[in-house]
Amino acid sequence: MSRRQEQLDTEERSRYTAATFNMTPLANWQETESDASPMRVYISAPAGEGIFPGIVVMQHQGGVDKFIQQITQRLAQAGYLAAAPDLYHRDGPDCQDDIVARRSRLSDRRIINDVAATVARLQSQNGADGARLGVLGFCMGGRLAYLMAATNPAFKAAVAYYPGNTFRAWGRDIPSPFERTSDIHCPLQAHFGSEDANPSPQDMEKLGAELTRWNKPHEFHSYLNAGHGFMDNTKESYRRHADDASWPKTLEFLSRHLKGR
Repeated sequence: MSRRQEQLDTEERSRYTAATFNMTPLANWQETESDASPMRVYISAPAGEGIFPGIVVMQHQGGVDKFIQQITQRLAQAGYLAAAPDLYHRDGPDCQDDIVARRSRLSDRRIINDVAATVARLQSQNGADGARLGVLGFCMGGRLAYLMAATNPAFKAAVAYYPGNTFRAWGRDIPSPFERTSDIHCPLQAHFGSEDANPSPQDMEKLGAELTRWNKPHEFHSYLNAGHGFMDNTKESYRRHADDASWPKTLEFLSRHLKGR
């Protein structure tokens, strides 16, 4: 890619961000508790009054950063209460470790507890319909969306974007998300980049075959000329064509299973 093309791509991402993801006073950090540890949760709510379905947004390795916050706001604009828990909360506010080290300390058991606490917090919000909940995630968060579809019965729909490392458990003596496929209890939608290595196209086929083997309702979508992180408009990995193609599918899927239309 030429330097000029890189500059144009950067300008495109900046314009797209400014035009599409306006900050709103209905987005804010709140605090709850998980395993006796204070946990921050970034919550975005639709403007106006009403009763809204809820979505738990699972962070990528970068944490609840600008991209994840924008996703909660996009969901709020579509009529959902969206909550993104800070899964690094056990590190404490002064932790200076890099994100790879922080991610390595996460465990599936603790994350399951974190999501249960987030669901309780989300259900306590004014205007929340606690019976209509979904989960959505990106990268490691896509892996966690797959995990939550199998472990938290509160969720009626799950969306996983490029769910890497789904075949590995985070913790000892527990099954991986893939090995929990038979326990999945809600429809699952997943999005993949054709140039991604984790998950690779072969991984996508393996996941799909396992879901089919257990008769789990699912739909997979793959996008050409897109790799890992194609939704993250703050990074060089961003591919607007894949964002434009996948996001309407995500909203249609969530609406079908959480709004009944």
